Amino acid sequence: MSRAIDHAIFSDQATLDFYDTEAPDYVASGKDGVSRWLGDFIRALPEGARVLELGCGSGRDAEAMLSHGFDVHPTDGSPAMAAKAQERLGRPVKTMRFDELSDARAYDAVWASASLLHVPRAALSDVLKLVFAALKPGGLHFASYKGGGIAGRDTFGRYFNYPDQKALTDAYLASGPWEIVSAVDYIGGGYEGGQGPWIAMTTRRPIA
Repeated sequence: MSRAIDHAIFSDQATLDFYDTEAPDYVASGKDGVSRWLGDFIRALPEGARVLELGCGSGRDAEAMLSHGFDVHPTDGSPAMAAKAQERLGRPVKTMRFDELSDARAYDAVWASASLLHVPRAALSDVLKLVFAALKPGGLHFASYKGGGIAGRDTFGRYFNYPDQKALTDAYLASGPWEIVSAVDYIGGGYEGGQGPWIAMTTRRPIA
């Protein structure tokens, strides 16, 4: 299978183009505060944990994790967003699509706040297999998704997989023998404004 076909299956070009074009405004519009879920995630990690971040955006969550002494590896699928995060962090930020993740048993945790929600619905389990493989046994994974149940695009043309909690849990369990630590429905905002349903998913790769 060619890389061009892989790219079409695992990512949405219009969404990547949006972040490349709008990176300055997108980063400037964000609040200084980190994800509401980051504190619990940090407290669950061992000292000096090696953390992979998927879709780091402006780098604000990576910055907070670095300040706690973690070995953080931030990545983003948009070269422009990765460059903005690199400016903020003062350290390399890798440009990497989710399907390019190839590490095996390399990380104590994988953080994916508001990023895996852009994976085409049909490819989500395959991407989660790569996340599972990248974690060490006992490794922790967090991801947040916009809910709703029906995949589609927002007013900016970005693709969202918009799962409901059952569909999301099914996608995880189809990708590997995850331990589902928690799946929380909540109301949150986004770049387009307004409030809507979100799902916070915390899972763990079993030790055995």
